[in-house]
Amino acid sequence: MTDGLIPAEELAGRNKARFPNESEAYREARNALLVEEIRLRRQNEAVAALRRQLPPGGEVPRDYPFVGPSGEETLSSLFGDKDTLVIYSFMFGPQRQAPCPMCTSLIASWEGKIDDFRQRVSVAVVARSPIERLLQWKIDRGWKQIPFYSDTEGAYTRTYVSAEDADQPGFAVFTRRDGTIRHFWSEEMTNDMADPGQDPRGADEMDPLWVLLDLTPEGRGADWYPSLSYCGCSARDKS
Repeated sequence: MTDGLIPAEELAGRNKARFPNESEAYREARNALLVEEIRLRRQNEAVAALRRQLPPGGEVPRDYPFVGPSGEETLSSLFGDKDTLVIYSFMFGPQRQAPCPMCTSLIASWEGKIDDFRQRVSVAVVARSPIERLLQWKIDRGWKQIPFYSDTEGAYTRTYVSAEDADQPGFAVFTRRDGTIRHFWSEEMTNDMADPGQDPRGADEMDPLWVLLDLTPEGRGADWYPSLSYCGCSARDKS
């Protein structure tokens, strides 16, 4: 045993799964893969534990302003009654004809899950376009639950996403403890950290689209991206 855990090979040896007409070669390879899947699960758990053990992050320098469907909001108000706030920065700046397809795919996977998220944390989707444009996109996609907010001033984006106010995605987590709001974690993997032949992405897959495709023989592909028009909405495909 390692760190109190049963070796992955021993756990995989308990596997009784067999499927019609599979060869011995398939079963041998599949059981070897199962060992690595168990190890990957444990690595994911170990990384999540390290993330939870981060020291307190920097105190947020100001109560950043946003505009929501009901009017003016602030970073502190986005917490609601929760002590943790998750913000996704959506690539839909005023200079774009249409949003990023990858961002759209990710946000679409949250539709129908917002109430589940809110049992534990508060969630906000922020973009630099005016709130009217964001709400129209919500209508175009047929979304009902996505909580859009506009960073019209851009102060939040320049501080926590792009100092140059570039139209790029961002994923950040903030905490509120004893009245103090701090930055907890942000996705920090950038394009120059990508491995050869892979689309740049972080270690944690936020979009179940990629998780599912990684289970298939074709995989996610090297240059395939989801379309913006697959649902028959009035969305434009060009960004």
